[in-house]
Amino acid sequence: MTSPSTTLSLVDTDPAELAVDAIVIGLHSQTGEQDAAGGPAGALLLASGAESIAAAFDGKLTETLALLGATGAPGEVIKLATLGTVTAPVVAAVGLGPEPTGAAPAPETLRRAAGSAVRALAGARRVALSLPLPDDADAADALRAVAEGALLGGYRFVGYKTRPQPARREPVAEVLVAVPEAGDATARAEIERAHAVAGAVRLTRDWVNTAPNLQRPPVFADAVAEAARAAGLAVEVLDEAALAAGGYGGILAVGQGSEAPPRLVKLTYTPEGGGSGKRVALVGKGITFDTGGISIKPAQGMWEMKSDMGGAAAVGATMLAIAALKPSVTVTGYLPMAENMPSGTSYRPGDVITMYNGKKVEVLNTDAEGRMILGDAIARACEDGADYLFETSTLTGGQVISLGKRISGVMGTPELCERVRTAGDAVGEPAWPMPLPDEVRKGMDSDVADISQVNAGMDRAGHMLQGGVFLREFVADDVAWAHIDIAGPSYHSGEATGYWTKGGTGVPVRTLVHLVEDVAANG
Repeated sequence: MTSPSTTLSLVDTDPAELAVDAIVIGLHSQTGEQDAAGGPAGALLLASGAESIAAAFDGKLTETLALLGATGAPGEVIKLATLGTVTAPVVAAVGLGPEPTGAAPAPETLRRAAGSAVRALAGARRVALSLPLPDDADAADALRAVAEGALLGGYRFVGYKTRPQPARREPVAEVLVAVPEAGDATARAEIERAHAVAGAVRLTRDWVNTAPNLQRPPVFADAVAEAARAAGLAVEVLDEAALAAGGYGGILAVGQGSEAPPRLVKLTYTPEGGGSGKRVALVGKGITFDTGGISIKPAQGMWEMKSDMGGAAAVGATMLAIAALKPSVTVTGYLPMAENMPSGTSYRPGDVITMYNGKKVEVLNTDAEGRMILGDAIARACEDGADYLFETSTLTGGQVISLGKRISGVMGTPELCERVRTAGDAVGEPAWPMPLPDEVRKGMDSDVADISQVNAGMDRAGHMLQGGVFLREFVADDVAWAHIDIAGPSYHSGEATGYWTKGGTGVPVRTLVHLVEDVAANG
């Protein structure tokens, strides 16, 4: 099931004269300065871009919004009937928080504001955004943020309801972004990029939100392969026979408990002329449903384990964005897929598995399945050749305990981890580097194999770090790598906020795209 699409374009018409169903303006929280309409100190402050709207209301707009309860808090949306004062029948003021001194709001503030406003205006067909955009070197970043926020805030998963939904709940179909010059080449390029990147995020959300009985490994692999071929990517799909012949012991072990066999999907983008000569590998965990296997999970909340393929979904969709953006660097995506089920054929605690790179792994917990399929995929990626390897996965509950639901954990080569953190800050997907201590690895020594899956002595202590330490065993010495644990940020179970809706978030697609573009530009 795919979400309804939202189109986005630029406009340089006076916002007060736009023929739209609603016009969105920015509103700062109380300040000691006069507002855009010349209101008194201490009043709400209209952001730049709202001047003509304020003039049409004879300077009473902030006063009216205050009477309606507006505070200017970030993400707050207050709607006001215009009664003919401007062309649009509705003005929606979205909170931007306090006005930054001498600068426009941060890109992430604009991204969340645009998402909140477009989501709040569901039921309107055509909406315009007249939010503050700087006229300096930061203009492109601000426009990118507004465009991405609008496209992602308008996302809604269609789902499987048999009754038609009320028209007032239909997402906004068309968004216009007010800019000084609609024909500006840089601005138009940002809109094209936003469509490609936000489209990849939306597709990731669709895949994550799909019911697990309708997206078992062979079906998921076919869906990714079909989309990738349509985008012009080279595609290789290894079925269970090819996996057995190739020695992918980790993927096979996890998948052997399910009647739906595992898969490994490889997607390759090659730039014209070979590009920079650098090679980037992206690896994503694709457990289409995780019961925990023999080490079964508690029933409470297990339904959210349909999202355990969020890493593979993100990598697959990122590859589609890369095909559209055409960076000058070779990128290959590896998506190992399996369903972790308890059955008479499931792998067991105590099993010893031979991985793709020949290492023997003692299984202590079948619910540590993600690292098993990722170990094989990482080893294959290194064998194929890569200068930089970024792997992402909903790997550990320890990530949520350590960093919460919004911040990803990053482990690996220190320099590359720092690049991930910087990229995350730039796109609004924060990540924080974590260590890989020697004592954690020592506790994963096995009496019967090269390494055990988990540190039995530490149990849940350093749980996130154990995942990173294990994956390091499968990275070639000459490959810079980063493991991005998205167990919390990839799925949002609370109420919609900013440009996040309930369900899959699409994290870390925008980070991965930024990283690939950074490698293409800077090596």
